[in-house]
Amino acid sequence: MKTQSSAIASPTIAVSTPPARGSGTLQAALGVVAFSLTFPATAWGLEGFGPWSLVAVRSVLAAVVAGGCLLALRIPVPERRHWAGLAVVAGGVVVGFPLLTTLALRTSTTAHAAVVVGLLPLTTALLSALRMGIRPSRTFWSAALAGAAAVVAFTVQQSGGALTGADLYVFGALLVCAAGYTEGGRLARVMPGWQVIGWALVLCLPLGVPAAALALAHEPVTATAHSVAGLVWVAAGSQFLGLVVWYRGMAAIGIPKASQLQLAQPLLTLVWSVLLLGEHLTPAAPLTAAAVLVCIAVTQRTRS
Repeated sequence: MKTQSSAIASPTIAVSTPPARGSGTLQAALGVVAFSLTFPATAWGLEGFGPWSLVAVRSVLAAVVAGGCLLALRIPVPERRHWAGLAVVAGGVVVGFPLLTTLALRTSTTAHAAVVVGLLPLTTALLSALRMGIRPSRTFWSAALAGAAAVVAFTVQQSGGALTGADLYVFGALLVCAAGYTEGGRLARVMPGWQVIGWALVLCLPLGVPAAALALAHEPVTATAHSVAGLVWVAAGSQFLGLVVWYRGMAAIGIPKASQLQLAQPLLTLVWSVLLLGEHLTPAAPLTAAAVLVCIAVTQRTRS
C-alpha cells in the first residue's frame, strides 16, 4: 500500500514543479514570439471572417484542443478555490484581449495596435505588485519604464503620432490582458501552466459555441488561405500553445521579469507586419530594438 500511494502521489508533484529559471526564461521568450504573430494573424483572419466570428471560433477551436488534452490525460477538475482565478484568466486572455484587439484591427494597422503590448509589460508588473505583493527593485522599475517609453515612442511615431477611435479598444485590451496574465501567473505556481489556460478555455466553451454559431450566421465568411491560416494560428498558437509556455515561464522566473520580456513583442510584431502584411518600418526600428534589449537585460539581472 505504501508503494502504491507513492506512485499515485508522484505524478502530481512532477507536473506541479516549475521549470528551472533558464528554461523558464526560454519558455517565456517562446511565448512572446508566439504572441508577436497574433496581430498579423488576426489581420489575415479578418480577410475572410467577421470580427465576432473570428474571436468566437478561435476560442472554440482552442477549447477543443485544450479540452481534448485534459480529457486524454485524465486531469482532475481544479479545486473550487481556483475557479475564480481561472475566470479572470478566461475573461482577460481568452475573451477580452482577443475581442478588443480584433475590433481595433478593423480600423487600425498592426503597427499602431502594437502600442498595447508596449505598455503591457509595465501594466502586468504593476498589477502583480498590487495583487501578489511582489516588490521589484528600483533598478527594475527604471529599466521597465525606460523600455516602455522606448516602445511607445516608436509605435506612436510609426503610426504617424495620431490617436484613433481604435485606441479605446486597445487600452481596454491592455487592462484585461494584464489582469489575466497576473492571475494566470499566480495559478501557474500551484498547477501546470498548460492546465491553467486549458481550464480557462474550457470554462468559456459553453458561451463560445453559441456565440460562434450566432456570429457565423450573421457575418459573411470567405475562406481563403490567409484567413484560414490566421484563424488556425490565433486559435492553436496564440490562444493555447503560446500561453502554455508563457505561464510556465512566469511560474519559473516570476511575473515581473517574464512580463518585461514582452518589451520585444511590439518590435517582433512590426517585423512580421513587414514580412507578412507588406507594411513599412522607419529607420528608427533597429535603434529602438537595441534600447529595448538593453532594458530587458537589466530587468532580467535585477532581484525581485
